[in-house]
Amino acid sequence: MHEPFAELALLLLIAAAVGAVAVRLRQPVLIAYIVVGIAVGPAGLALVKSHDQIDLLAQIGIAVLLFLVGLKLDLQHVRHIGPVALATGLGQLAFTIAIGFVLVLAMGRDWLTALYVAVALTFSSTIIIIKLLSDKRELDSLHGRIAVGFLIVQDIAVVFAMMAMSALRASGDGEAVWWMVAGSIVGRVLIAAALLYVLMRYVLPPVMRTMARSQELLLIFAIAWGTALAAFGEWAGFSKEAGAFLAGFSLASTHFRDAIGARLTGIRDFLLLFFFIDLGAKLDFSALGGELWPALVLSLFVLIGNPLIVMAIMGFMGYRARTGFMAGLTVAQISEFSIIFVAMGITLGHVGNDALGLTTLVGIVTIALSTYMILYSQPLFERIGPWLGIFERRRPHRELAVERQRPPESPPQVIIFGLGRYGAHLLARLHHLGVPVMGVDFDPETVRRLRHRGFAVRFGDSEDPAFVDTLPVATAQWIVTTLPTWESNRGLLHALKAMAVPGVITGVVGDEVHRQALHAAGASRIINPFLDSADHTAQLMVEALKPQEATQ
Repeated sequence: MHEPFAELALLLLIAAAVGAVAVRLRQPVLIAYIVVGIAVGPAGLALVKSHDQIDLLAQIGIAVLLFLVGLKLDLQHVRHIGPVALATGLGQLAFTIAIGFVLVLAMGRDWLTALYVAVALTFSSTIIIIKLLSDKRELDSLHGRIAVGFLIVQDIAVVFAMMAMSALRASGDGEAVWWMVAGSIVGRVLIAAALLYVLMRYVLPPVMRTMARSQELLLIFAIAWGTALAAFGEWAGFSKEAGAFLAGFSLASTHFRDAIGARLTGIRDFLLLFFFIDLGAKLDFSALGGELWPALVLSLFVLIGNPLIVMAIMGFMGYRARTGFMAGLTVAQISEFSIIFVAMGITLGHVGNDALGLTTLVGIVTIALSTYMILYSQPLFERIGPWLGIFERRRPHRELAVERQRPPESPPQVIIFGLGRYGAHLLARLHHLGVPVMGVDFDPETVRRLRHRGFAVRFGDSEDPAFVDTLPVATAQWIVTTLPTWESNRGLLHALKAMAVPGVITGVVGDEVHRQALHAAGASRIINPFLDSADHTAQLMVEALKPQEATQ
């Protein structure tokens, strides 16, 4: 089978089948993709012939992945990263790099390979961790918030690490002057920051408002912007990854970020499939055989050492052992970024394929085992908790202070989908009556106008289940849809039903057919403004006519 189209179709079928097995075993599907790559590569069935096509799709997938990471780093979010997240993130990076560097050097590797592998050991998979915490409903817990905070620190660090290693492109002989490398990085960062400021301040806002008038155009623009800055980043001496990250970051402070992120998530997962297949297909098992023992040592360090580092830092800062343990488990694996980072080192000529094989083996082992560790974190803590007292102060003052703090601003009690005349008026009325309320609409002008009036409004497509999942629907007491047609409501109600939201789902309709469809789809209450208004008007007329009848 030598036709690229037929070959890709076969790869997708195999990936789907193996992925189903991985899901059944509660394993991240990226492991399944690497297994597929190994199976169809030279070490297996040797089915892969279209290397150029697969490599191109893989590169676009990496650009989309880094674009989405940048898209998550809203400036407001970055400013509010707490001291514990920053200290834990930087501390874990420093200790892991130092210990990992010594371990790899002791294995007989050169200093540059040791540096690459040590840095790769520090990065945890933000995507996998957030998915697992979300499935366990622990994202809003104390350890969940702290973990997300230092995962963001890691995401920022990986970009700087890529930039630092890219700066060594011309100094592969090992005689680089580090202050020159640092100066080059600082200079390029300053230029990039100035350009980003101009773009974010004057160029992107009007462009985004225009693009957002069409759902399809907004998606195309996001991919075009991410890939264009990725190409520009490589041309300017950064890397494709750094350029794609900056592209996402430039849009992170806009209110279109959730809609873009929701629509790109599926595309990212699809394209990354080819990266991991390509990675597995390129693995040379003759080289991997010699990496089994080093991979085992480094895997134990990541699975045990990284959580202990986090627990020690958080215990020193005044958190309980359980909080440190739960947060520490989130760094008990390396991420897809680690593999991407080492693969970039091969492209730059800094390391050999053995470093990539070693990192990949560590990734497969740690991701698989840490998934079970996180899924069964509470039973695991109950077993080893008595021995973790050394990581807790006699008085965990910082956690006690958190418990005494007032709870954060309450989530919206009412969420309104569709902000036309009726929805916008309902939003304004509830807001003025003191009810915590949030509005959702896909018209950028409507969103901008209502935000200027001080209302909590989100931009996004209510028919997109991935976007609806980003909203606080699980805590809302009332969910109101004023979307005008059944076709508009179908996707929303399907997503709400899949999420088993506990709130009252209320539909606003204008005809009987729409009312029946909403009721059959699970809407708890139906409001017809025209009939209700007519009933209310009739009642007012009757009450006004009664005094006249009494005087006659």
